[in-house]
Amino acid sequence: MSTSTIVKPCVIHVVRRYGPVGGMERYVWELTQELKALGFAVTVICERCHAEKPDGILIHELGEIAMRPRWLASYRFGNRVARWLEKNPHPKHIIHSHERLKCHHITTYHGPPFATVFEKPWWKRLSFRILMHLKMEQWELFTPNYIVPNSSFIKQQLSHYYPNIISKLTHPIVPGVKPIHSREVLSVPNNGGVVGFVGYEWKRKGLEFAAQIVAELRKHRSDVQFCIVGPATEDIKHIFTDWDVAAYKLMGWSDDSLYHHFDVLLHPAKAEPYGMVISEAMSAKVPVVVSDVCGAAEQVTPSFGLVLDLTAPIETWVAAVEQQLNRVDFAPQFERSWRNVAQEYGAIYNEFFESRFK
Repeated sequence: MSTSTIVKPCVIHVVRRYGPVGGMERYVWELTQELKALGFAVTVICERCHAEKPDGILIHELGEIAMRPRWLASYRFGNRVARWLEKNPHPKHIIHSHERLKCHHITTYHGPPFATVFEKPWWKRLSFRILMHLKMEQWELFTPNYIVPNSSFIKQQLSHYYPNIISKLTHPIVPGVKPIHSREVLSVPNNGGVVGFVGYEWKRKGLEFAAQIVAELRKHRSDVQFCIVGPATEDIKHIFTDWDVAAYKLMGWSDDSLYHHFDVLLHPAKAEPYGMVISEAMSAKVPVVVSDVCGAAEQVTPSFGLVLDLTAPIETWVAAVEQQLNRVDFAPQFERSWRNVAQEYGAIYNEFFESRFK
């Protein structure tokens, strides 16, 4: 007597850079490996794999192209993917995109909608570049059956700018985080402490405002040190021209987890679709002070730190950072496994597969 088995859908993920080389890229990197571990057949189409290729995942590299201008690079990649799929048909495969495609079934939306440009004066919207960005964003959103936002914040924005796609929006699937070595001793000097900032895109993530906050804090807590990880030293050293050399430390980019050196993470981002540095810091039991426009702010309960209105006075931000430095208890360890992320996607895949291919 034969027994029937449940066959999991085959999934093709599309991402330009495959590997843990950025927030979105790490999301795809971790997700695809967990999907494979759950029994899904996973294929990745990318320009290049930027890490050792994982076992059991079929990777097709299309070759790198010029990164600038961004809209043209994205447009060319989308066309190359479409041509590859046309030459290599994969019937009954689910095409899951993380890029600007127009040949996909599911997309994960990792960033703020480009449609926010409509909030700017009209004369700042008159360019071919903006027209193409908007057109490609519409391809990404209008083509698929499902749109997965990576945070509630992004879901709200998409609903606002594109009300006609609301029925396609799923529940947000926020990133996972791997357990990170946490601080073992809670000993912040009364007059000191280390305030950390992490982020390569330092302008968008609010480094200049963060520096103002720490400078104000040092007026009455003179031994506080500001530690910056991510930006190239040459790009940001002008911000600290008038600072005491001992008051700050420019770390540049590092692949190593440095959170256990921080006493608080300061992240006053101007726009942050999610903010994986926030969940990583919380995984290391480092309290956080973040702006309310971070997608990860939804996970920041009072035990983890504070969420502030980006327009709040600087005095409010200074007080919030000091409050976290003065904690007498450890922050709890934030937990969200990538296996949980993959299981949530698995449910979407199964629903789509049942409705489309059976």
